[in-house]
Amino acid sequence: MTRFDVVTLGETMLRLTPANYRRLEQASALDIEVGGTESNMAIGLARLGLKAVWLSRLTDNPMGRLIAGALAAQGVDTSHVVWTDDDRVGVLFFEIGKAPRGSRVIYDRQGSAVSRMRPEELPRELFQADSARLFHTTGVTLALTPALTDTAHHALRLAKAAGWLVSFDVNYRRTLWSPAAAREGCDAHAKAADILFIPQGDACDLYEFDPRAPAEHMIEALAESYPQATIALTMGAEGALGREPGGEIVRQAAFPAEEVDRLGGGDAFAAGFLYGYLNTSDGCHRLTTALQWGAATAALKYTIPGDAPLIERREVEALLQRGHGGHSIQR
Repeated sequence: MTRFDVVTLGETMLRLTPANYRRLEQASALDIEVGGTESNMAIGLARLGLKAVWLSRLTDNPMGRLIAGALAAQGVDTSHVVWTDDDRVGVLFFEIGKAPRGSRVIYDRQGSAVSRMRPEELPRELFQADSARLFHTTGVTLALTPALTDTAHHALRLAKAAGWLVSFDVNYRRTLWSPAAAREGCDAHAKAADILFIPQGDACDLYEFDPRAPAEHMIEALAESYPQATIALTMGAEGALGREPGGEIVRQAAFPAEEVDRLGGGDAFAAGFLYGYLNTSDGCHRLTTALQWGAATAALKYTIPGDAPLIERREVEALLQRGHGGHSIQR
């Protein structure tokens, strides 16, 4: 038996948000949330019942301890976090808008502790064959600094040497790097991935697909570049497509959801997908099950404020059974 199901590496920040759709310049108070793409996914997995480890580097101060405590409270293992008296915790400001004024994210993360994490700070004793089943990271981690990129590449090599599965979410952020740099920077992880997540918009940005082209053409082209990977192409309200190596394309519709907070939806999809994938022994139905769990988990996340998918497994199971949401009161 493995000790853990998934090990993930990345940055988690404090998210500060004005209430009631106020602009930041109007705010007299800010709501504090904890969010980071890999840790959001880890929380989703833990809430669904898997054992997830989050690797990172945090400043040993109240902000760093707040982050670690928030993840641990949701069942994520944070025992391998590297603590330092130096550097800082990254912050993002999230200004929520309604049409025609869009929402806006402002990052303040330069010099964060994890951006200076070195390969030798990885817990090598964790990267053993019987310690975990899968390693996961994202393009956000690869984009931050050369030091963290080296650390992520080293973690990938350790995971492969241990015989783990690898999943990778492209998760392109245009504020961090250009499409060309992102495509080049993500290529090694995408080529090593057993499971590859990519939003349709990111696929168009990085691989210069025509946005008007059928999504099926996009996923087939991605399969030619990354033939070893099970690919999940997410399409927002249009659902998702999945394709296993050499297999047929599987389409999954999105579950309708009244959106409260969209941040973290892709991370929730990845959590649900990995849960379904890792818990399905029947290879014939594994991709279908994974896509269903991903779509249902993402839909539930959209109804929850904050970045983290604070869902319950029974809620996902109920949504999968009935196929739609509802407004009933649980009594």
